[in-house]
Parts: sequence; structure tokens; C-alpha cells
Amino acid sequence: MLAVSTQASSYPITLANERATQRLAIDLAAVLKPGDLITLSGDLGAGKTAFARALIRHLADDPGMEVPSPTFTLVQTYQLPRCTVVHVDLYRVSHASELAELGVDEAAENAVVLLEWPDRAAGALPADRLDIAFALAPHLGPNQRQAELTAHGAFVSRLERLVTIRQFLAAEGLAEAQRTHVQGDASTRAYERLTHDGRKFVLMNAPRRPDGPPVRGGLPYSAIAHLAEDVKPFVAMARALRDRGLSAPQVHAANLAEGLLLLEDLGAEPIVAGDPPAPIEERYAVAVDVLAEIHRQQVAATLPVAPRVDHVLPPYDIDAFLIEVELLLDWYIPYRGGTVSDAERAEFLALWRDALAYAGTVTPTWVLRDYHSPNLLWLPEREGLRRIGLLDFQDALMGPAPFDLVSLLQDARVDVPDAMEVALLGHYVKARLDADTDFASTAFVELYVTLGAQRATKILGIFARLNKRDGKPQYLRHLPRIWRYLRRALIHSSMSELKVWYDAHVPPPA
Repeated sequence: MLAVSTQASSYPITLANERATQRLAIDLAAVLKPGDLITLSGDLGAGKTAFARALIRHLADDPGMEVPSPTFTLVQTYQLPRCTVVHVDLYRVSHASELAELGVDEAAENAVVLLEWPDRAAGALPADRLDIAFALAPHLGPNQRQAELTAHGAFVSRLERLVTIRQFLAAEGLAEAQRTHVQGDASTRAYERLTHDGRKFVLMNAPRRPDGPPVRGGLPYSAIAHLAEDVKPFVAMARALRDRGLSAPQVHAANLAEGLLLLEDLGAEPIVAGDPPAPIEERYAVAVDVLAEIHRQQVAATLPVAPRVDHVLPPYDIDAFLIEVELLLDWYIPYRGGTVSDAERAEFLALWRDALAYAGTVTPTWVLRDYHSPNLLWLPEREGLRRIGLLDFQDALMGPAPFDLVSLLQDARVDVPDAMEVALLGHYVKARLDADTDFASTAFVELYVTLGAQRATKILGIFARLNKRDGKPQYLRHLPRIWRYLRRALIHSSMSELKVWYDAHVPPPA
């Protein structure tokens, strides 16, 4: 059982063999992040280095990786795809002050640190850490060991998360599944591929996200922008899309309260190719057809999640649109060294309120909201529209149809050639007209332009925020592409007043 106090939580586990030690390392890897300190204590031969070796190999995705004990070098550093790992052995250190000389303090800020013989650093360990004490357990059988995991401070909730995931997988018969980290999106969600007895799954680890501080009217950003705060919207949308004959992942098992989903593995073949990635027009065309199929039908706003549990898709209302464009003012303009006065902010919002007025009058449909290349897979073994695998739709809303088409054809991470965008936009319009000769194509294209400017404005702010707040500067390289989308939309006659405001107040990317 997990013993919890206000100061620490502890979790004992018996390690029957080396495979069990590896399993513990894999479980821990799922909740680690740069800046974490894990101390490893126990007698010689108790399993400290074996555990560290298993963890490093898993993080490296290289089971044969050479991982020597740092007993003689004292510090061994590994630059791994997910994070840097610093493996430290203090057996020959006599005083905690030597940690600074070894560079451990500096390394701990941006790396996962594995610290053997932590008693040599007594009094110098941070309050937020995980202690793992290993001990031989000959009374239980040959080669058996026991481990006591004790979390301190901010690590308490993550140890609890580790235990919850471990129990969830055990209940589904996947305690021994091979687990591989999957590069996720810009959110706090984490994903792993699981393989067991020839079966494949994806584990979505999406703990309920905190609301954050109130930003307007006592409400946090997530509430105003209608962002999903648990996994129920994902389950509801996955079922609804599958009921329409589309390839959303099947949900094999769910712990809704804990935010854990066991999903169908749709593979990893994208709709782009090359380095840098470029769109494959055939695959983009099928993705366009998927949207046309969704948009030509009447869709429900209330979707079932489980017996007696429904999810109501929120409206993509003016408050949501405006809180998104304000990200430009709060993050992108400061990132570029600018400021915005209260009067300028009010003018900006008034202009956008006018520009988006028409969006609130059109018949709403499902807006998946992140319908772009990172969240679309190619499934060549399937037929028709089912060749597009759909991911990351938990923030879906009821809103204007052009939004998802803009997301696809003005991809934030991929250069879609102008001619291809125009051709695929025409492809969509033709599909809608073929299904309904009264489809208002001119009004649709004008709204496409407006929502393109809104989305580009939002993403400039999001990517600047990811850099500043979340320490993810890699998103800045996409700013010039987003800027081009924005400037192209602003030259449309319907955007003339907003263009004047942007020209006066919004600097281009560096």
C-alpha cells in the first residue's frame, strides 16, 4: 500500500529478479523530467547500479547501451533523446561540499540526476526528490531484493502517479508489457507504446490539469478557452468519430478519474515525408475529405462517455476566440520587446470582435481544433476516409467549419505550398458543393481567411509562451512560417482595420 503523509510518501516493492528491477526503472521513467533527483542507497550488490543502468538504457531506448559504474569517474553524463542523465557515485566522496566541485549542483538544474551513496551528501539534498533504498532479501529467495521508494516534497504526487499507472496496467494484464516512450505534443499529456504477447496499445497518461489562476471574470484561461481538463472529452469524441466510420483510436480501457486511457495503436506513418517534412498531397487530400464528410452532416453536441456519463461539446464562442488572440499581446509582443497599453488592448479586442461576428452566425459543426500533420496518421491498409488516423481531439468544440481546414492547410510546423493550399481548398469546396448545391462557398472562403488570421495570432502567442514559460525554445523556429500566414491573411480587404493595428504594434519574428 502507498503510505502518504504531508511530508513524504513511501512505496515498498519486492524485486524478484533483474526483470523486476528493469520494470521498476521503466515505471519511473514515465514520470521523470529534467531537474529530478533520485537517490539510490543500499549495500554493495544491493542493486543500485543495476537499477541505474536499466533506467538509463530505457531512456536511451538502447537495451545494449554501455553503462559503466561511475565508482571511479564519480560522475558519468549521458546526453539522451528525452533528457540528459547524470549518474553520480559518492562512495569515495567524504564531504557534501565536494558535490559543487563535481558540478552536480549545476547539472541538476537541467538533467535527471541519479545519486548513489546519498548519505555522503547528508544535509545537502534538496527537499524535492525521490529516495530509493535497495536491500538484499535472501529470506524471500535467491537473488531477490526489496526496494523502498520514498518521495519528498513535489515528488510525492509523481510517486503516487507511478503507482496508479502500475496498478492500471496490472489490472489490464499489461504489467510485463514492453513500454516505449512516444514523443508527445506541447501539452502535459504523455504517451507510451505498449507491446505484449503480440498485441499493441498506446497508453495515454493525462492527469487532470489544474485550472491555473483566474484571468478574467474569476475564470482561468482553460475555462474561457474551453480546454479539456480530463480525458472524458477524448473518450466521447473518439467514440463519436468511430461511429461516423472514421479512424479514431478505439479505447480499450479507461480510468476516467485518473486520466489513464489504453488506446488502439494506429501506428506512426505520417501524412508528411522528408527532412524537413513536406506534405504528401494525396494524404492531405484524404484529410480534407474527412473534414468535408464531417461538415456535410448534422452533428450532435452531447456525446456519450460511459453509462450515465455524457460530454457536452462547448461552443467556440467569442470569449474563446478573444482569449486566444490575446496570447499575442501577453506573450508574443513582450517576447519581441514590445508593450501594449490598456487602450490598445481594448481597440485590438474590439476589432477582433467585429471580425469574428460572422463566425458566430454559421451553423456549428465539430471543430477538432488541432487538425494538423502531427495529429494525423496514414493507414494504408484501410480504405477511403479510414486511411486517416485521428489523434488529439480532446479540445473539440462546436464551431465554424473553416477552422480545422485552416489548421490543416496552414500547418504551423510544415510548409504547405501556396498552390497546394489553394488546390486543396478548392477540393474541399467542390466536395461540399457536390453534397449540397446551396453551400455558401464565397462566405466559407472569407471566413477561412478570418480564422486563418485568428489562428496565426493565437499560435504566435502560444509558441512564445512555450519558449518563455515552459522552456521549449524549439517552437520559435516556426514563428516565421506563422508570421507569413498572418501577413497573407491581413491583406484581405475584410481584415484592413486589423492590418492597421498589427502594422503599428506587432513586430515580425527576430
